[in-house]
Amino acid sequence: MSKRRAWLVNGVLVVLLGAAGFGIYQAFSPAQGTAQPQSRSTPVVRGDVAETVSAAGAVASGYSANVNFAESGKVTSIPVSVGDKVTAGERLATIDSAQASKQLEIAKDGLAVAKENLANANAAAPTTAPTKTGTSPQSAQQAESTTSLQAKVDQADLDVETAQAALDATVLTAPGAGTVTAINGAVGQQAGSQAGSGASSGTQQGSASGGQAGGQSGGAQGGQQGAATQSASGSGFIVLTDLDHLVVDTAVAEIDASKVKAGQKAQVTINAMPDTPVQASVASVALTPTTSGNTVSYDTKLTLTGAPAGLRPGQSASVVITVAEAADALTVPSAAVQTSGMTNTVVVAENGQNVPTPVQVGIRGESTVQITSGLTEGQRVVVTGAQQTAGGSRGGGQGGFPGGGQGGFPGTGGGGPRQAGGGR
Repeated sequence: MSKRRAWLVNGVLVVLLGAAGFGIYQAFSPAQGTAQPQSRSTPVVRGDVAETVSAAGAVASGYSANVNFAESGKVTSIPVSVGDKVTAGERLATIDSAQASKQLEIAKDGLAVAKENLANANAAAPTTAPTKTGTSPQSAQQAESTTSLQAKVDQADLDVETAQAALDATVLTAPGAGTVTAINGAVGQQAGSQAGSGASSGTQQGSASGGQAGGQSGGAQGGQQGAATQSASGSGFIVLTDLDHLVVDTAVAEIDASKVKAGQKAQVTINAMPDTPVQASVASVALTPTTSGNTVSYDTKLTLTGAPAGLRPGQSASVVITVAEAADALTVPSAAVQTSGMTNTVVVAENGQNVPTPVQVGIRGESTVQITSGLTEGQRVVVTGAQQTAGGSRGGGQGGFPGGGQGGFPGTGGGGPRQAGGGR
């Protein structure tokens, strides 16, 4: 019996010792998937560095206008069709002009009568010399009559101008060159818009001529020319869009707004055409902000160079603007630079020792940083990353550095950046 008990006690002791050993192992061994520091040295090399600003945008027309009649009337003709390209001043549609023509004839007849009355009054003016006490009563009366008749002539002139503008407004013309993208009406229907709107299209080319002329008699002429207003809904009787000069509208975050300037180069990737990046340049940056909630941004317009076939207004895009760049500069990986306040430091691997070294930096790119002083080409700097101890990810080897093999450092083989525990 005592022998059996001894075996039992020994067995229990073995189990307890095993459990204790496993607990110690777990306590002092890294957990599966835990990232551990991993470092290597890499040389200071020369290369190109570019600082960029990214944003989302959308393709837009360089010129878009909704064109409306300034006078009301029945549509008598629409000589254009959707898809037609038109030039500035080209006829787009007409409304019945019979009443406007009649009003012009009446105004011209009134002007002729007023001029004739004034001429007769001037012909009948007395030729007698003034009396010693001044102008004779008859002369004063005649002068007053002449002044009144001249005022009637001036008013008749204005009436003719107003009637002519109303007649001109029965013809809808293109305020700028573009493609007809919508016709919201048909022959025989009533058409017309608010007279005298004289509204500028607000686009790249605008319709300044209509706005300048819009003050005449309720804007009959100016309203017709200037009733082109930019609108996504396409509410004009005829909508014109310039499809030959497309732009990209985007918004730059306030933290980057001071870096973005007109003339800087950019690359635009249309989301519907990801394999066809388009070169562009910054055309303008708004001086005043746009605020949405707590987000402040500045509207920015880009002009495209060599837009691909099939590009259409409204398509979404990703924008990358190059705000600074340096060619053949001393560079180190971004991860090698440690910044504290205004101080930048790198760790130089020298004679088997890691020596912290202050440096001056220039342009900060996405993966590299320009070094303007403190290092020389060929020196080696230490880059620290995260090493996978277990449960490594696909394509990352054991490392957390881009392109890593052991440690996943750039250029040593392996896959892309991965976090502890794996995953894509």
